[in-house]
Amino acid sequence: MNEGLDYAQMLEIPVSTVSVVKKKPLFRRRNKREEDLKDKVLESVNERASATDEEAFAAYDGAYTATEELACPEENKGKRDGFMTKFLIAEGVAACLIAAGIFVTNMLVPNTAINAFMGSISAVPEEEAAYYEFTLSPVVSGLSDAEISVSADGVISFTDEASVYPVCGGEVASITSSGGLYTVKIAHTSTFSSVFTGLTTVYAAEGDELASNLPFAYTDGQSEVKVSMYDGETLLNCYTLSGVVPVWNQ
Repeated sequence: MNEGLDYAQMLEIPVSTVSVVKKKPLFRRRNKREEDLKDKVLESVNERASATDEEAFAAYDGAYTATEELACPEENKGKRDGFMTKFLIAEGVAACLIAAGIFVTNMLVPNTAINAFMGSISAVPEEEAAYYEFTLSPVVSGLSDAEISVSADGVISFTDEASVYPVCGGEVASITSSGGLYTVKIAHTSTFSSVFTGLTTVYAAEGDELASNLPFAYTDGQSEVKVSMYDGETLLNCYTLSGVVPVWNQ
């Protein structure tokens, strides 16, 4: 009987029958006590088999739970990685949309603050030409009868009625008057400038751009007109007159 119980326990199969052998006198009938003993043995075997099934299920369930718990970090890691990937993609798309918006805005509205800022940090200052790189022009028309002279210190002068021209293109930096006559300073670069004194009338205003072939003032011939050229604060005298045209000395 013990071998039968062990085999049933190994197979984890409930036992429905069992044989109980007991020596008894010949011709003696089984009594109720024997029937009870058989039922008790069957009940005991089935309980042990049922307990074995529950223990096996509990062990399997525990192993599955432990395996699931061990797998959770990887699953959570995968979820985190997926979230970070989606976040980075969304961030990249947002950056592209912002860049596209700035580009379109700059194309349609050139005078935006961002354009001014980018222009200020990316613009390369243009190198100015030196004074001797300018081609000089006569201060009076070639048709004028005015006698033009230049002093040793480099001051051009004449006294005659004539329209007055700048020595080269530039911007009117200042206009002052004294005794009914005007003095005009013309800035050709940040350092190279010319000053006209003794002018009767000035046609231009401060800030106006002047061209060398257009007159900016007039003299009635009643006072001497003087023209001086400067490099910064230094009076230039490194030129001579070729007729009425000032020419830099070689």
